[in-house]
Amino acid sequence: QTCEGRCGEWLETCSCHPTCGSLKSCCRDYKEFCVEAQPYSGSSFGGADFTILHATFNLSSQIVCRFNDAVNTVGYVDEHARGHCVSPFFGALELQWNTSLVGAERVNIELWGYRETGEPYSESWQGSWEYLYSLARDRPNNGTFSFVPQPAQQGFSDWELGSLRISNSSYSDGVWNVQALWTEDHALAWHLDHTFRQDSAAWALEKCLAWDQLEARLPNFLEETIDCPCTLAQARADTGRFHTDYGCDMEKGSVCTYHPGSVHCVRAIQASPKYAAGQQCCYDSTGAQVLTADSIGGSTPDRAHDWGSPPFQRPPRVPGQSHWVYDVLSFYYCCLWAEHCHYYFKHRPSTVVFGDPHFITFDGVSYSFNGQGEYSLVVSEAQRLEVQGRTTPVSLPNGTSVRATKLSAVAMREGSSDVIEVRLAGGAGDRLEVLQNQRSISFSEQSWMDLQGVFVFSPNTDNVTVMFPSGAGVELRLRQGTMVTTVLLPEVFHGATLGLLGNTNGNASDDLTTPDGRILPVSSTPQELFEFGAHWAISNESSLFTYDSAYLLDTYYYAPRHDPSFVPVFSIPDDEHDPLNEQASRICSGDGSAYCRYDILVGRSPALGAATKMSFLSHLSLVQDLEPDNGKKSGTRYLLGATVSLSCDHGYELRGSAQRTCLRNGLWSGDTTTCVVPDKTVGIVVGSVIGGIALVLILVQEGGGCGFQSGLLDEMGTEMQLRISSVEDEQRMRGV
Repeated sequence: QTCEGRCGEWLETCSCHPTCGSLKSCCRDYKEFCVEAQPYSGSSFGGADFTILHATFNLSSQIVCRFNDAVNTVGYVDEHARGHCVSPFFGALELQWNTSLVGAERVNIELWGYRETGEPYSESWQGSWEYLYSLARDRPNNGTFSFVPQPAQQGFSDWELGSLRISNSSYSDGVWNVQALWTEDHALAWHLDHTFRQDSAAWALEKCLAWDQLEARLPNFLEETIDCPCTLAQARADTGRFHTDYGCDMEKGSVCTYHPGSVHCVRAIQASPKYAAGQQCCYDSTGAQVLTADSIGGSTPDRAHDWGSPPFQRPPRVPGQSHWVYDVLSFYYCCLWAEHCHYYFKHRPSTVVFGDPHFITFDGVSYSFNGQGEYSLVVSEAQRLEVQGRTTPVSLPNGTSVRATKLSAVAMREGSSDVIEVRLAGGAGDRLEVLQNQRSISFSEQSWMDLQGVFVFSPNTDNVTVMFPSGAGVELRLRQGTMVTTVLLPEVFHGATLGLLGNTNGNASDDLTTPDGRILPVSSTPQELFEFGAHWAISNESSLFTYDSAYLLDTYYYAPRHDPSFVPVFSIPDDEHDPLNEQASRICSGDGSAYCRYDILVGRSPALGAATKMSFLSHLSLVQDLEPDNGKKSGTRYLLGATVSLSCDHGYELRGSAQRTCLRNGLWSGDTTTCVVPDKTVGIVVGSVIGGIALVLILVQEGGGCGFQSGLLDEMGTEMQLRISSVEDEQRMRGV
């Protein structure tokens, strides 16, 4: 059987699927037809040089490369006998228009360019439109025109911003003041010269550095820009100063493609008085402002207001165009076409700083589950979300397994999105590997990927964040050879989830619900909880995981998804001769000592035990500082700068601070708050459990800050980050 035209499939006698290499089941011609290349991606404008992997060529070979089964380009062979393919521009551009808006039977289609020249903020600073060249003459006015972009001639590629004009063919080229139809202004990437096409990143970096130097000598406009409202609710209510951003509007169902992590953006209505600057403010589903300190999709001020300002005819007050020249093109240079956003955000920082989210909502029930297998963590039929987890026994440095498990892989999908799997990789599980539809993907060239129905961000091999259009997010971190997983769900999931992470309905008593609807009491024994977890084992039909090794096939695919022969240690061993006792006693004192001791004495890892203790104490400090027993807490926002108010029930006296503010170091200001009566000081009791080895599921009893609830797996830190970086700035900023 052949892989020709069948890459990605499993055939009867062999495989053309990406997993065939590790399974040693590839068809004989797999590498011939299922070509692998490096780098992983390139510019859609073409010019990327791809090296063909796992193949050698004769130095005299002539290589023809076909892209998308349609476009051929000429490749070459280097001195090492490696084949290379240069990517083309993908497809022709198509222009469509309403024919009734051009009063003519035949039309000309022209390219016009815009630029601003002269010394900024002086009398010589001028903006001008100029006719550049014609794409077509005397064409039928039929409402459509297609063309394959080519590098501009005669120096016109220096023009980087422009618009197409459609006019009566009876007019001469470039004549002014005639009836015509214009496209929106846009970046003219499609006509830039060969230097851009051959190495767009280097070309863009040069432009970015030039812009950086220009900004350094221009006046500082930030001091007079209007501050962003603190919350989404305030931004939407402040209609006298802000209007909805057309590219990120929650009322119109916008998915905020250019602002991943945001649900709504607003822009200042008025330009600043002296410099005519603008302001953009974006907010995530918690209502918090998305900041450039956290995300490259954050709120940014603008040197030129998008709408312009009186008298409109001089920079930087020219409507639209000045904004493009000083705020949008620079974003292309530094962020879209090159990964140097730090230059851009140095000059366009967010004006309000809240920092990372600092809330963890496990103030209800917790339990440990040490099963070995693959299980449903979150299932939401209403939102079509699935999150699955795989556990594997903990191994000692000498290879011996112990009777405890750790989370080793998480797979997820929402609706018809790509399946994203994150798993431990490397011989010692010292990095996280990301798979898209069972194929490993690399983040060595870029830290983010906008895939089918899902956005993935991986700034390094220890941290992966996945976000779906519904607002559901999953963050995975590598800690001491195990995966720490945080699942964050927006309010739309309220009462619509099942699985090991429970039902997010604010009622802790039904969190231990089996697939058939039986509810276990939260006081169940470890053995009963073990049996409960086994009910959530997945099937081969529902599995989202990849099985690309004999070990995975034999351990999970061809075996029961919950291994009944694996019985974990349910209690901490009590062996006075254990050589780790001294370290356990020294490391594991105080709160969280039981979980710390379990990880050391069962998992045989003092480092993991210490990490578990610190995670427990950090989380416990956060929860204990927030709500006094016999009292009430007002405020559910636990972000940097957020303040909560605390009060006591009737008959109790408040001791400590009545208001606490989240500080930059992750702690709360003031003193611990308690509510006391004579001769009795009521402390804080929190039934939360954090374990480094066990698959620990923190079930939510009450909603967390700003409409989010989170379930946490394994060891956990206090900073739960769900900021997704992007490289876009506004809805219409894509160059064509």
